[in-house]
Amino acid sequence: MNGIYVLVVSLPLFSVLMVGLFGRMLGRNGVVLIAIPTMCLAWLVALYTFIYLGLGHKIFLLQIGEWIDVGIFIVKWGLLFDSLTVSMLIVITSISMLVHIYSWDYMGEDPHFIRFMCYLLLFTFFMLVLTTSDNLLQFFFGWEGVGLSSYLLINFWYTRIQANKAAMKAMLINRIGDFFLGLGVAISFYIFKSVDFGVIFVLVPIIIESEYGMLFGMVEKISLLSILLFMGAVGRSAQLGLHTWLPDAMEGPTPVSALIHAATMVTAGVFLLIRSSLIIEYSIVVLKIMMIIAALTAIFASTVGVFQNDIKRVIAFSTTSQLGYMVLACALSVYTVGMFHLINHAFFKALLFLSSGVIIHGLMDEQDMRKMGGLIKLMPFVYISMLIGSLALGGVPFLSGFYSKDAILELAYVNFDMIFGYWFGVIAAFFTAYYSIRLLYYTFYTTANGYKNVLINAIEGSSVVVITLTILVIGSIFIGYLTKDIFIGLGSLLGKCYLYITKSCIFFRIRIYFNKYKINSNNF
Repeated sequence: MNGIYVLVVSLPLFSVLMVGLFGRMLGRNGVVLIAIPTMCLAWLVALYTFIYLGLGHKIFLLQIGEWIDVGIFIVKWGLLFDSLTVSMLIVITSISMLVHIYSWDYMGEDPHFIRFMCYLLLFTFFMLVLTTSDNLLQFFFGWEGVGLSSYLLINFWYTRIQANKAAMKAMLINRIGDFFLGLGVAISFYIFKSVDFGVIFVLVPIIIESEYGMLFGMVEKISLLSILLFMGAVGRSAQLGLHTWLPDAMEGPTPVSALIHAATMVTAGVFLLIRSSLIIEYSIVVLKIMMIIAALTAIFASTVGVFQNDIKRVIAFSTTSQLGYMVLACALSVYTVGMFHLINHAFFKALLFLSSGVIIHGLMDEQDMRKMGGLIKLMPFVYISMLIGSLALGGVPFLSGFYSKDAILELAYVNFDMIFGYWFGVIAAFFTAYYSIRLLYYTFYTTANGYKNVLINAIEGSSVVVITLTILVIGSIFIGYLTKDIFIGLGSLLGKCYLYITKSCIFFRIRIYFNKYKINSNNF
């Protein structure tokens, strides 16, 4: 049984080694036959862990071996599977699997396709390491690996000057957040004499009132550690002040944008806040700082997105705005709602990016919305995909974005001490709806403004692309409704189905037991 849980991390690692070492010998078809099936298997394992551990309210900890042993500094390489981990595993493996399938067609003609697939697999592997870590140092290892992978993918077309600049900018700005997170790891060991999450979370209540002397006076140890962890999340999740790298990351291929924005890099910061919630909750000051920065991030990014003309940059600024909502939920101490919005956001944001990739590819790499128009007749399926993704982003009722975004705004409204978080969130939602409608108008509704020979040859893509977008469309519509009972307890079909399946399995096992030992059930 233990081997099943290890597979979710080891399968992408196996693919990275095979593609990275033997990619040239395998060729494109060989790489595809290794990368896509292994990601599908990883998704199946993640689904199993979600059903067995997540819905079954179980926790599994696997210690693989000793990693570092220096005096009292002992770190073991371990995998932690709890409700938070298995929820993230579903998001990472689902979006990564679909991005790999999409890239098979979208990047198939690129001369460096093998290198691209290797980078994608490496990105997924490090994010899975980060998610399944049972200690801060292993978490930091996955965190840095995700940053390295993002640099390689943003700079994939390394002959382009803008790609070089964007990758360097992403790396340098994230160094700031990584520096604070590294200090947080060191401070946590200084305070707790351990970096294991289990040890830290148990000892936190003991040191609530203890202080640490610094140059500018005495500081509570919990507040110091909380602010360092939050600053790490600010850099990775592109909060206001360290947000400028995210729009420029659009210089990478479109599948990279979908993976970075939907399932891996930017969500790592939100995951860190949720994982560290048992620490941050004891610092009211840090929660208020989180509230201010998150609210300002949401409204700032949404207003800037109104004035963008590059289709990918519009969607990029929407990601920054939605990350503000997620951090806002964490500042309100409703971490499950923040996780709920993270999952919903992953599906409709991947849908928006991959749909925009079809448009850009069909229009010969044109990204300026002002030079598009009239595509509703040329790309009807992509229009439906963009429409559903935009409506989910805008929080239209009964689509996935509505359930989580509305919950965040309602919870912000009842927090009277920081009511500005609600008003900033509402204004940001208004601007989000505005630039979503603007994107649809310029791209599909207005008169065609492109070159005639480009529009004549515009196509929607192969059946592989259509299938990928169809799955994301279904997720963008139904994932919020199906999972709202799990995260915010409103009652849903999924919860009822799980209860029915559980009862059926129990009844089936009882029948097998009775038949095996020839027990007459009528006697009971």
